Amino acid sequence: MTNEAQAYFASLGQCLANVEAWNKALKPIELTAALKLSLKEIYSTKSTGGKVIYLGNGGSASIASHQAVDLWKNGGIRAIAFNDSSLLTCVANDYGYEHVFEKPIEMFADQSDLLIAISSSGASQNILRAVDTAKAKGCFVITMSGFRTDNPLRTKGNLNFYIPSRSYGFVEISHLTLCHYLADRIMTQKETPAPVAGKK
Repeated sequence: MTNEAQAYFASLGQCLANVEAWNKALKPIELTAALKLSLKEIYSTKSTGGKVIYLGNGGSASIASHQAVDLWKNGGIRAIAFNDSSLLTCVANDYGYEHVFEKPIEMFADQSDLLIAISSSGASQNILRAVDTAKAKGCFVITMSGFRTDNPLRTKGNLNFYIPSRSYGFVEISHLTLCHYLADRIMTQKETPAPVAGKK
């Protein structure tokens, strides 16, 4: 492996090691505790009949679609991403691109739902509007952002994950890793056989 490649992967590993998390009061939370809280809220969403909604643009849209499928197919939890091309082009044409996620949230989100909003920059207006709308409807909101420490998304969620990097690749890989961790934990717990009554 070349020195350049080694440096790249070392930097990526350092980026993942430095993921930061805050609650809605903007108090820092240790990463393991934040991930446990995320899992707790996802299970709570399932138990109340809610669904998990993923949102993102570009590479983050791919993460959203991928994770929504993994969560419902492999994790047994209802999940969706509003990335259908007809939906996006229709809403963008009729209302403006800044509303492409806000409008579906208005129509389809319920109080029992959980929103995972993914944005590398944390500054995408369509994501910010969707988060505000979801919060107004009573949804629990998890945000994943990066780039600038003062990006507006990282202060909007009930739980906020921030990647301290300005590299699109590092931020997107880190967001995907966080999402995969949650999905993998859910899948593992689902696959664990339930104890037989009366046996230890």
